[in-house]
Amino acid sequence: MSVIIVIPARYASTRYPGKPLVTLKGASGEAKSLIRRSWDAACGVAGIDKVVVATDDARIAEACAAFGAEVVMTSTTCQNGTERCAETLVNLGEDYDIVVNLQGDAPLTPAWFIEDLVQGLRDNPSADVATPVLRTEGRALNGLLLDRREGRVGGTTAVFGADNNALYFSKEVIPYTGKTYGDADETPVFHHVGVYAYRPDALKSYPQWPAGPLEQLEGLEQLRFLERGVPMLCVEVAAKGRQFWELNNPEDVPRIEEMLKEMGHD
Repeated sequence: MSVIIVIPARYASTRYPGKPLVTLKGASGEAKSLIRRSWDAACGVAGIDKVVVATDDARIAEACAAFGAEVVMTSTTCQNGTERCAETLVNLGEDYDIVVNLQGDAPLTPAWFIEDLVQGLRDNPSADVATPVLRTEGRALNGLLLDRREGRVGGTTAVFGADNNALYFSKEVIPYTGKTYGDADETPVFHHVGVYAYRPDALKSYPQWPAGPLEQLEGLEQLRFLERGVPMLCVEVAAKGRQFWELNNPEDVPRIEEMLKEMGHD
């Protein structure tokens, strides 16, 4: 099966304008842009036929071209990364069996998260859309809870059924648990990893549907599939000692830089 990774990136983020061009320092002290780190993460994934950045902004396109990335220009009317991936597929005019959406704010995404995700879709021929979920340890859960207490929108959590199909995604921390967890304790909360794998027909259908009330309330693009009755397979991935966090707010920059240093990423 042929696989393409699309990295959607826009400049005009409501919460963090210019986010793809924010620089992050790694273990060596070298500063690289967020979009460069996301590109490097995508290029480290095995079994991928093509990687492209999809943007509507010349500044991002120029920055990507400077480090050798292939860029596909998309319209300014795309409401989210999934719509941008769908337009990218049309603009490329190429056929792929699986399209992976690696959002440009997740440079800490390990290669095996995406490899396991693609394999999960391959192993489930009845599934049209899949996404990874990561069981949190106390350190990550406490970070999510702290963000909510301080009024920040942090990571997204997911709940799913016995068939591993998603029941719901939320920027609130779900399911509720009143327990206190130490940093290394396993918890019942799953962090949604902002990556998606689509079969082309499901991806092409997505922009034709209007955003539903849940998608609009939560600001989560994947809820459009659930509101339309399209199952989304949740593929559990293993941290293997790696930390994971998305860059959602300016306050996340030092947090991610610390993680990059801890993991020895230049």
